[in-house]
Amino acid sequence: MTCSTEPRRPTDGSAAVLTIDVRAIVANWRDLCARHPSGPVAAVLKADAYGTGAAQVAPALYAAGCRHFFVALLAEALALRPLLPDAMIAPLNGLLPGTEAEYVAHAIDPVLGSLDEVDRWAATARRAGRKLPALLHVDTGMARLGLDPRELAILQQDHARLDAVALRYIMTHLVSSELPDDALNRAQVARFDVACRGLPKAQRSLANSSGLFLGPAWGSDLARPGAALYGINPTPGRPHPLRDVVRLSAPVLQVRGVQAGETVGYNATWRAARPSRIAAVGVGYADGWPRALSNRGQACFEGTLLPLVGRVSMDLTTYDVTDHPGVVVGSWLELIGPGHPIDQLAAEAGASAYELLTSLGRRYHRVWLT
Repeated sequence: MTCSTEPRRPTDGSAAVLTIDVRAIVANWRDLCARHPSGPVAAVLKADAYGTGAAQVAPALYAAGCRHFFVALLAEALALRPLLPDAMIAPLNGLLPGTEAEYVAHAIDPVLGSLDEVDRWAATARRAGRKLPALLHVDTGMARLGLDPRELAILQQDHARLDAVALRYIMTHLVSSELPDDALNRAQVARFDVACRGLPKAQRSLANSSGLFLGPAWGSDLARPGAALYGINPTPGRPHPLRDVVRLSAPVLQVRGVQAGETVGYNATWRAARPSRIAAVGVGYADGWPRALSNRGQACFEGTLLPLVGRVSMDLTTYDVTDHPGVVVGSWLELIGPGHPIDQLAAEAGASAYELLTSLGRRYHRVWLT
């Protein structure tokens, strides 16, 4: 276990530095491409590229050869269009009524997940006098978005509803792909195959990040990884097969001594069992550092993990550095990085790494390595 080197101190008054290795994101995408020989690999850029900065990440992936991009919202797609002039950009959350003209004007491909969306997009195409591209989302177990079994059966009996649509892909979303032994993984492959055989012939899109590690049966014409690109382990419980992407480092603002029996932080939830040294850093729940880490989290210093003690507050977090006299004011603690990966942080918080990565706040000084 090693901690990363000290970052350059920011000059903008920020209390912490978030370093994003865009080169590692591109390397992860290339690795995932090698694992998916059946077709290209898209990049999911929703939530500002999972908090890493879509404006920086999208052009780098495009330059590396990626031509398929997914977001959640139309607004995200419109922001990316100038950066990705001829790439496919598809918002996963569906076609909201009244947005059809924006999709057409900016060549954004809707993901159609209901018969109403199919019919509205087909009507838009007929008014435009040409077929318009789209993806069709079929629900095979998530019960969230996508054609449900009733709507799927109707569409399978009435292909004419898609006559005006240039169907790029039929897609579904895996429910439990991070659990390779879950029977639902194979069930969804079978359901998806049955669904597609009853629809107009089109290319298929199946695997998400963890799905790319399930095996050839989950290969398709287009994979759609998100979290794996950004350094979250797609194979929980096994060694991380990809590169780390983010590093969050914060300087120590103050170190103070407390006597045995004294408490630290709001509501006195931690009491010193011995004379102790407590280091404060300027990161708190306003910065996306979960309050659930109180008395549970850790930070890394020179290869050693330091326990977080007391409550995480809005702007500050405190660590017990009693056994580490080298920690002084101005020392850098690694909150996320090689010595304290985001998946480990998530376990400490009782949260998902997705949640933590996308919640990292606006007050960090961000550095992109390109």
